[in-house]
Amino acid sequence: MKKGFIFIFIIFLSMFLITAEHTYGQEKLKVYISVDMEGIAGVVNGEQTSASGGDYGIARRWMTQEVNAAIRGALEAGATEIVVNDSHGSMRNVIISELDSAASLITGSPKPLSMMHGIDETFDAIFLIGYHARAGSEDGVLDHTYSGGSVYSIKVNGKELGESEQNALIAGCYDVPIVLVTGDKTVCGQVKKSLGEEVETAVVKEGIGRYAAKSLTPTNACTLIQKKAKIALENRNKVKPLKLQSPYRFELTYMRSSMAEAGELIPQVKRTGPRTVMYEVQDYIEGYKLFRALVGLAR
Repeated sequence: MKKGFIFIFIIFLSMFLITAEHTYGQEKLKVYISVDMEGIAGVVNGEQTSASGGDYGIARRWMTQEVNAAIRGALEAGATEIVVNDSHGSMRNVIISELDSAASLITGSPKPLSMMHGIDETFDAIFLIGYHARAGSEDGVLDHTYSGGSVYSIKVNGKELGESEQNALIAGCYDVPIVLVTGDKTVCGQVKKSLGEEVETAVVKEGIGRYAAKSLTPTNACTLIQKKAKIALENRNKVKPLKLQSPYRFELTYMRSSMAEAGELIPQVKRTGPRTVMYEVQDYIEGYKLFRALVGLAR
């Protein structure tokens, strides 16, 4: 009887250990992908990035294909969960029926954290796909910062930020690094300087002014992105999250003086120049949301 009990106990223990190994043996690796459109291979004109444009349909397909390439690379590196956030315009561009089923999609707007909505401390790494250079960049294809019609520049603690850096600082609040950025040569050069040389980049086109580029084909761009995504995720521990010391001093320079007139109506916002307003906060997320409100007011 005693031997039988011991035998049964050993069987149950073995089954438990096998189940535990299957359940817990695989490291959880959670990846966040924010995808914009201006940095997608072949995209050089507003006709491609606007839903009313004649070439929008094919451009959003290229966009979806590049996201899928990043997903494939992440899976090859061991990703166990992938969240994609559509981050361009209306944020309803990624074709969900053509998105790799390994990922889930955040779509539509407005969203409280916009291009980084859904990010939190549970993620291990971030990819920025299809990103563009900050406003005023030489040879930056369709360069702008958040709103091409109203934002001339945004600085925090004296450092000028593009969308890549803005989003990196949001991610930094949750201690998550941006490990991959894809887009034109100009934005890739900018993030190497601002986020660190360890950040992996995939140059899918080289600007020839603002509305022209020498571009990879969509097939070759996807091959490159898949390769770089795998490398970036495997080397994620080499990249540090981007952080600045608080307090955070935001300086927003608008395109027109009338926009600054509207901005200074907010009590904590001070006008410091014909087109510039300034405010200071202790929490970066709070400051970012106020930035978005000021942009919305300008519109």
